[in-house]
Amino acid sequence: MRSRRQSRSGATNNKPQVVGIEHVQLAMPPREEQAARAFYSGLLGLPEVPKPPKLAARGGCWFEAPGVKVHLGVETDFRPARKAHPALLVDDLAAMAVVLTEAGLAVTPDDPVEGRERCFVTDPFGNRIELMQA
Repeated sequence: MRSRRQSRSGATNNKPQVVGIEHVQLAMPPREEQAARAFYSGLLGLPEVPKPPKLAARGGCWFEAPGVKVHLGVETDFRPARKAHPALLVDDLAAMAVVLTEAGLAVTPDDPVEGRERCFVTDPFGNRIELMQA
């Protein structure tokens, strides 16, 4: 194992660094995979990918596309994340808001951050999801 690491800037240091996010995991209640599929794949357009067999037995769903991975894991004493949330980049925020609104979901616009338009929606389980214009 190497003890010295080279940072992205080329500098050498002795401290490990976080270099990205591999995936985000959100919780969901047991036996609600169909609702997860309808929202994450059906409305947000994230394709479902198979979970590894040992993990599939636990329930939940994984949704992945280039540059984004959202995994939903089952919690028996589920409580939605109302403040903590992923911020997902979308290519057309206005069109996504229309899709979600037409599906009966409340879309809450918010002030831009760093020049990016954004809004909030909740998934079928009450988890807060931020959507931002890419």
